[in-house]
Amino acid sequence: MTTQADAEVGFGGQQPKAVRKALGMLEAVAHLGPGATAKEIAHFAGVAPTTAYRMLNLLVAEGFLVRVPDLSGFALGRRTVELSRAAVETDTSPTLHETVEDLRSHTRFGLHVASFAGGRLRFVDQDPDHEIVGIALLAKNLHSNALGKIMLAHNTEMSVGLELRKLTDNTVCDSETLEAELSRIRLVGHAFENQECRMGRSALAVPIRNHGAEVVGGLCLQGSPLRVSPAEYEQLAFLHDGSRRLTGLL
Repeated sequence: MTTQADAEVGFGGQQPKAVRKALGMLEAVAHLGPGATAKEIAHFAGVAPTTAYRMLNLLVAEGFLVRVPDLSGFALGRRTVELSRAAVETDTSPTLHETVEDLRSHTRFGLHVASFAGGRLRFVDQDPDHEIVGIALLAKNLHSNALGKIMLAHNTEMSVGLELRKLTDNTVCDSETLEAELSRIRLVGHAFENQECRMGRSALAVPIRNHGAEVVGGLCLQGSPLRVSPAEYEQLAFLHDGSRRLTGLL
């Protein structure tokens, strides 16, 4: 039923639903990051593909989205960025980056944040002083790194039929061994990577949750195998405290 208020602003019929779908698609691009494909956006926003393509073209035409240079996907446009900037300027609560930067000031190790939105491992805040060597391997080999294991542990269907490539002599390539490790991760609340993706690098990771307690990403501490270890209680305490501070910011 169309109300008098709807009529006054020109809203009626299917228009409110269309607005909600368009906003959901903008949110999808924000979560999935630059290069998100139309199919990924439609799935994330719960919009039919044909409707998604039509709305994406409209959002691009209006400047809320742009196509990435190779035309394979989409990114946030100028008008959306302007709205985001205005929101940040009026919000006095700490942002994710500000919180992570404060955490970095209390550790000598590399500290990185990744998002799991859309079923992809994507770094959203990399430590500028600690480069992630071979970063492309992490998202493609979830079984071989601490963040990937956190993602698999809390998205159990993703480990079914997963290709367990051997990257180093330490990489876990047996499905039963991996499943046992993922069960342990869910129990203890952290994951450990011991030179499994790259020799000379170890890492600890803990989940980051939203306000609904769902795991939406991970916080990772990276360093030398001689210094980073789950036996170091202070490292785990630091990560869990950081995870609590990042709740709802990802």
